[in-house]
Amino acid sequence: MTLITLGVTDLARSRAFYEHLGWRGQEVDETVFFQAGALALVLWGRDKLAADVGVADAGDFSGVALAHNVRSRAEVDEIIDLAREAGANVTREPAVTFYGGYAGYFRDPDGHAWEIAHNPGFALRADGSLVLPDFSAGSQPA
Repeated sequence: MTLITLGVTDLARSRAFYEHLGWRGQEVDETVFFQAGALALVLWGRDKLAADVGVADAGDFSGVALAHNVRSRAEVDEIIDLAREAGANVTREPAVTFYGGYAGYFRDPDGHAWEIAHNPGFALRADGSLVLPDFSAGSQPA
């Protein structure tokens, strides 16, 4: 797992809350990113996240999406196919994303949303942990 995205109702309020805890957020395109050890915590509008997951009714959505970033588009396709074979509900087939990556979503048997993504703008260490770029330096978000 490389990212946890929380769908929030008030981005400024949520960002202030986490920054009060001592976290340093970077905002890009109405999305706030926090480096949290080997992964990232992301705050994004709840409705936007539900639409990205492919859930038509935001009321049928927990507001949380877990993400697993991988090194290639082929890996995205492979993992989505494995999830489908295991009984997952694929809510968004893998496709090119607005940020220049490639991603798809599925929900596990209990309805938890998972994004499988290849984002060339995010570095992955050899162990698979994620390192957020410095967005103020002109890097692209995920």
